Amino acid sequence: MDDKSRLITLLKERSVRTGHIVLASGKTSDFYVDARQTTLSSEGANLVARMILTRLHSDVIGVGGPVTGADPIAGAVAALSWQRGQPIHGFMVRKEPKGHATGHCVEGRFSLPNGSKVCVVEDTVTTGGSLLKAIQHAENEGLEVTQCITIVDRLEGAEELLKAAGHQLESLVTRQDLL
Repeated sequence: MDDKSRLITLLKERSVRTGHIVLASGKTSDFYVDARQTTLSSEGANLVARMILTRLHSDVIGVGGPVTGADPIAGAVAALSWQRGQPIHGFMVRKEPKGHATGHCVEGRFSLPNGSKVCVVEDTVTTGGSLLKAIQHAENEGLEVTQCITIVDRLEGAEELLKAAGHQLESLVTRQDLL
C-alpha cells in the first residue's frame, strides 16, 4: 500500500467522525477530522513525516505551525529528518504572543535565524484562517514562509484564502479522499 492510501486508512480509522460538530471556524458540519488522533500515533507520525519530507522544497530549513495541530507534525518531521541526515528544525506558532519572557508568538527560533525559509503545516484546514494567522505571525517574526502543507483539506475555502494572500496550499489528502 502506498503512503497516501495508508494515510487515508489511518485517518478513517482514527480521525474521521460524523455527527453534528462545531468547527474552529464557527461553522457546523456533519464531517469532522481530528487528525491529531493520527499524528499522535507512532505509525501516523512517521507516515506524515515521510510524506512531508518528500514534498519539502530543498531550501526549507524549518517546519511548524499553529500550536496543537502542527506540533506533532513538526516534531515528527524534525526527528525523521535528523535520522535521514538532513535536519529540518521544528517550531510552534502561538495564537497570541506569550505574556512573559520573550513575548514572541514563534517558539523554536534558536536554529532559525531571520530570513530562514520555512514550511507552515497544519493537521486539518477548513477556511484556512488559523493557518493564515500562523503564517503572518511567522513572517512578522522574521521567517520566510515558502511552503504550506496540510494533512487534510476539508475543501471549504482554505486554498483560496491562502492563494489570495500569496501562498499555495498543498494537501496530503482532501475531504473527498475520506468520504
